[in-house]
Amino acid sequence: MTRRYDPDRRGRIIDAAIRVVGRSGIAGLSHRTVAAEADVPLGSTTYHFASLDELLIAALRQANEGFAALIGDGGRLAGPGADVATTLARLTGEWLAGERTGVELEYELYLAALRRPALRPVAAEWTDAVSEILSAHTDPTTARALVALLDGICLQVLLTGDTYDEAYAREMFGRVLLGGGSGPREGAAAPGGDG
Repeated sequence: MTRRYDPDRRGRIIDAAIRVVGRSGIAGLSHRTVAAEADVPLGSTTYHFASLDELLIAALRQANEGFAALIGDGGRLAGPGADVATTLARLTGEWLAGERTGVELEYELYLAALRRPALRPVAAEWTDAVSEILSAHTDPTTARALVALLDGICLQVLLTGDTYDEAYAREMFGRVLLGGGSGPREGAAAPGGDG
């Protein structure tokens, strides 16, 4: 029997793994479930990914590209006069307004690194990539603080189901960029508020 040339098979397996995790969580991921989802022989998944950790690393790396690509795309934060707080708050809103299951999946894979040490370097790649983009506008420590705040805001929105409050995010990003503040501006919305 002639083996069919299938150069995209590895990519299809990664896409299938992402769909499986999106539908069934990390616990539902196995070589068998991914092979069925990708419509490939079981041996193909183990050929391309010897372990589930290897498959999860590839899935996380692909999922990581979402937000970093969004803020790096087209120089949205380019130029020395860019309003970083406003732009970052708007882009975070765009990301959260996209397919919610996709954002949830990215965080599920990201947080899987808590229990799977092999994923930690890949999870750190996301933080490093976004921090590097933001470091063009501030010092590296503040850039990492912005990423931590961004993660916190996104996780709160995902966990509570609250509507993303762009004005609140802009205010908080601005405070980090300014090195802190002594209280909310008059009229600033509280987390999860109506704005």
